[in-house]
Amino acid sequence: MPSSHASPLRVLMVTPRYLPFTGGVELHVHEVARRLARREAAVTILTTDPSGSLPSKESLEGVEVRRVRAHPANRDYHFAPGIHAEVSRPEWDVVHVQSYHTFVAPLTMHAARRAGHPYVVTFHAGGHSSAFRHRLRPLQFAALRPFLAGAYRLIALAEFEADRYSKLLRLPPDRFEVIPNGSDLPLVTPPSSRPALIASIGRLERYKGHQRVLAALPHVTHRRPDVRLWVAGRGPYEQPLRRMAKELGVADHVEIRSVAAGDRESMARELASVRVAILMSEFETQPIAALEAHALGCRLIVADTPGLRQLAHQGLARSVPLNSAPELIAATILDELQKPPPAKRAPLPTWDECADALLELYEAAARRGPGSASRPLSLGAGV
Repeated sequence: MPSSHASPLRVLMVTPRYLPFTGGVELHVHEVARRLARREAAVTILTTDPSGSLPSKESLEGVEVRRVRAHPANRDYHFAPGIHAEVSRPEWDVVHVQSYHTFVAPLTMHAARRAGHPYVVTFHAGGHSSAFRHRLRPLQFAALRPFLAGAYRLIALAEFEADRYSKLLRLPPDRFEVIPNGSDLPLVTPPSSRPALIASIGRLERYKGHQRVLAALPHVTHRRPDVRLWVAGRGPYEQPLRRMAKELGVADHVEIRSVAAGDRESMARELASVRVAILMSEFETQPIAALEAHALGCRLIVADTPGLRQLAHQGLARSVPLNSAPELIAATILDELQKPPPAKRAPLPTWDECADALLELYEAAARRGPGSASRPLSLGAGV
């Protein structure tokens, strides 16, 4: 959908990290920025470089990338004073703040307000393995609320997330827009016969719950020695998971590895061979990995937690309580292994739909200009 703006809309997208770093926010920014550029928007990505070794400016797929130093180099706080000067430049029609978790968000929102730039914020909420960081979240939101209240719109990835933040921030629901992430996973033809393969999908963090699946595996293999588990991901929790598999005596049944982030064809082929996919995460905003597995014919088991239980309500997954005994998780896995692939497949949102919805929102923000946060928006409820 081409832009209706009189001249190319000048969008500054601010994110704590960008390529060559990988992750959910980095993927989102990369996918939508290059599509917006094809829609005749002039997109600049402003990000940080803790190492100081990356180019300060470069062009990637029609998108300008600017990097400023962040401190400290070995932490994820991303305190980057240079953000303020870049956001304060007069050329931006709209500023998009990607995620709220680091110092980048308040620096960006403060600069945008002072410069008179309308801005929008996407939360990109998720879990965290640090209990201390979880306990700090209420204080963090209290500090951020004046900035978030000044945003033209606050973007959530799912309806439940918009409802949650509306209550948490004491802001009316019409200040939120729901724009889901997209997927570019090719829907390959599954094999005629799938092996007894189960997959626990997600970054290797404790809150993702891979250890819950591992704890259930001995009870599964006792009944089905042919079952194999693929822990599909990478991250800091890999070694504890490997030790756990060895201690439980199931290391020969477990493979822990990731697929290259950009190799979507390989990921699709591998998922198409999985019989049961499991996500036992404490929290997911928009479980794209689960939707992709289901779309490729996997039976789906999820924890009864925010962002996942909706899949069970929609009839796409079977849910179990998060802190279920390993025996219950194992019994659920064994039961699902006996069933055929699901007849009803999950519809996958697309990145093009995401980019189109963002462009419409940007144009509305640019038309109304600064100080428009409290004015009603005529767009629909989301996509």
